[in-house]
Amino acid sequence: MKFFRLATLALCALVVAQHGTGQTVAPAPAASSGEVKNINDWLMRMHEASRNRSYVGTFVVSSGGVMSSAKIWHVCDGVQQMERVETLTGAPRSIFRHNDQVVTFMPEQKVVRTEKRESLGLFPQLLKAADSRIAEFYKARQEGSERVAGVEADIIALVPKDAMRFGYRVWAEQKNGLVVKLQTLDIDGKVLEQAAFSELQFDAPIKIEKLTQMMAKTDGYRVETPGLVKTTAGAEGWVLKTPVSGFKPMSCYKRPNPVQGKSDPMQWIFSDGLASVSLFVEPFDSVRHKESRLSMGATHSLSRRLDGYWLTAMGEVPLETLRLFADGLERKK
Repeated sequence: MKFFRLATLALCALVVAQHGTGQTVAPAPAASSGEVKNINDWLMRMHEASRNRSYVGTFVVSSGGVMSSAKIWHVCDGVQQMERVETLTGAPRSIFRHNDQVVTFMPEQKVVRTEKRESLGLFPQLLKAADSRIAEFYKARQEGSERVAGVEADIIALVPKDAMRFGYRVWAEQKNGLVVKLQTLDIDGKVLEQAAFSELQFDAPIKIEKLTQMMAKTDGYRVETPGLVKTTAGAEGWVLKTPVSGFKPMSCYKRPNPVQGKSDPMQWIFSDGLASVSLFVEPFDSVRHKESRLSMGATHSLSRRLDGYWLTAMGEVPLETLRLFADGLERKK
């Protein structure tokens, strides 16, 4: 389900590391038309606002003609970060995050999935790399201000400098910089995907202790802990022979394969600081695997066979960018 994927990304996608960069971000100037001189100052201000403010809100995601919504509770206490996300449409889901611990409740299946993930993000989020060279591939432009979910927000457009990536339009609360609305745009400026708060309450009386108790109530559920193992593509025998402009490898994981004698499936993650691409590689199965290209909102994917393996490239990028990744991946000789 598209919304559940977005909500999970909102909690788990690669962003600025939990402890930040150690930099103090100056208040952003009032929005007006014109180019933003320092993109990273704007983005870091937005990110810090998402880390340092407690709030309760309802957000709505529109993607591929489908609209979904969820309620989010976010609280911070020093270095402690706690979130709860409840889906309001589709299959019931409750997602809790306490620092690097993520617990997902699926009441219809009576299953709880628990795992640790590094460099977790907050909803809504943009930055996926602390040392990114975003200004080399995007330019920022202020586009005035607008009222969203009851707050005044500055509008900033992040315009790609090439056709390798999509653009973004961001609404950031004027006082502290919290992102209250986010659009992903294609190369012609058409909105592919949108996420926005429909209502928002700042400084809500949320207690970490209460959310922690809810997160721990797993009685009556089957608890699953996915066997995610951190690795490197090189160690798994893979190399990207031709780098894709602007995209840097961020992390690589594998999961134990339930089929004995088969190599473990691998996920290799890349980012240009805003957009991300994942390469999923697993043993080829002639029954399950058929070449395909899919798109929904800003997310595209393509799948193809690589000798005895099956590659799926997926990301919030144009299809041609995924083709470059797929054409560049090969087994090490």
